[in-house]
Amino acid sequence: MVPSISSEELSRHNKQQDLWICIQGKVYNVTDWLHRHPGGELPLMSLAGQDVTDAFLAFHPGTAAWNLLPQYQVATLADYEVSPVAEEHRKILGELKEAGLYRNPVEVYLMYAFWMLAMLVSSVLGVLYSSSFVVHMISAFLLGMVWHQSGWIGHDTGHCGMLKKLKIDKWVGLLVGDCLTGISMGWWKRNHNAHHISCNSLEYDPDLQYIPLFAVSSKLFSSLYSFFYDRKMSFDSTARLLVSYQHWTFYPVMAIARINLFAQSILVLISTKKKVPDRGLEIAGISFFYVWFCTLLSYLPSSRERVLFVLLSFAVTGIQHVQFCLNHFSSPIFQGQPKSKAWVEMQTRGTLNLSTPPYMDWFHGGLQFQIEHHLFPTLPRHNLRKIAKFVKPFCEKYGMPYEMVSFWDANKMIIRTLRTAALQARDSSSPAPSLSKSLLWEAVNAHG
Repeated sequence: MVPSISSEELSRHNKQQDLWICIQGKVYNVTDWLHRHPGGELPLMSLAGQDVTDAFLAFHPGTAAWNLLPQYQVATLADYEVSPVAEEHRKILGELKEAGLYRNPVEVYLMYAFWMLAMLVSSVLGVLYSSSFVVHMISAFLLGMVWHQSGWIGHDTGHCGMLKKLKIDKWVGLLVGDCLTGISMGWWKRNHNAHHISCNSLEYDPDLQYIPLFAVSSKLFSSLYSFFYDRKMSFDSTARLLVSYQHWTFYPVMAIARINLFAQSILVLISTKKKVPDRGLEIAGISFFYVWFCTLLSYLPSSRERVLFVLLSFAVTGIQHVQFCLNHFSSPIFQGQPKSKAWVEMQTRGTLNLSTPPYMDWFHGGLQFQIEHHLFPTLPRHNLRKIAKFVKPFCEKYGMPYEMVSFWDANKMIIRTLRTAALQARDSSSPAPSLSKSLLWEAVNAHG
């Protein structure tokens, strides 16, 4: 027998040393599980003291996590209730599982592996056996495409959406992420899970926290506190200057944004404050990356070609950095801790779909269906297009936004969003205008 508590009592247990959550009416004390959670501690911290049923179901459909829950139960929730939106979302999730859409065809990934290996081998051979500058630049382009496609594979394994087996997906992620691209899967999972749980929260979503380079909202001019980085995002004179021209610097920065991913990966792996599973393996994998990449560069005939090779390969994979921004930068934002009872609505408000033909799915990694991905994050990307016909009427039924624009229109929207905030940043007499009072900002984001 366990006691019955209210939502008010549950909300008091919202600290790292005392963390309770509710799943389907049962209350669990997950304090001791916090630092062992495979998805990191941030998703649990962000939703601490709340009913997390919808987020839990979305990220753990039929997984072994359910077997761990009974040992942590401490109570039941007396006032547990399910909204019509959440009820239908759970119903759709169950139907997708029954239809077998959560199973991933291995042959699809074998095709990707063959294609990526062919490009990688061609790139390496072009550097080793040709003295032509043009061939070397083609090799740089091919290597950039390998990294671009590796990003989608890493994304799949991070969501355990590839083979649906945590250990196998982990090893694939280490191979493709750390060894091939030099990006820590531990860092990526920590970052990306926090993004999914807190989609478009200025204080909790790391994918919106790019001060001093970018600010998607004038709210960031108030030097908000980042609960992801555990520090204040200072909007000082340097940040004001950089943000004032962000609509011009966006694409150039994205072309070399890979440098930031390298730096973030190293900082997380050497940090003693952050728990990273398989830290030793990741350090070995990233070390291997720098060995093979620097060795490859050493075969180029001059420093000039080495610099151009690096810049071109980074610029090609930089397209993917733009793709990740398109789905969220121009969508509505909010301040404060995410509310799990509105988790479904938060996912649709903070995301944007891209209208693209099926033959371009390989290029977008399936994530042009970002709304579908956020509602069902472990669904294999090859099935996201298939479920759009169910998700769109679901959103329309409950008055939730389902925005879809072309790839080019999405780029125009992101530049307008950045330009709006840039012009506000230039106005030093009004450093932090209220978002609700900014008519231009509201007009730009009216699509949401």
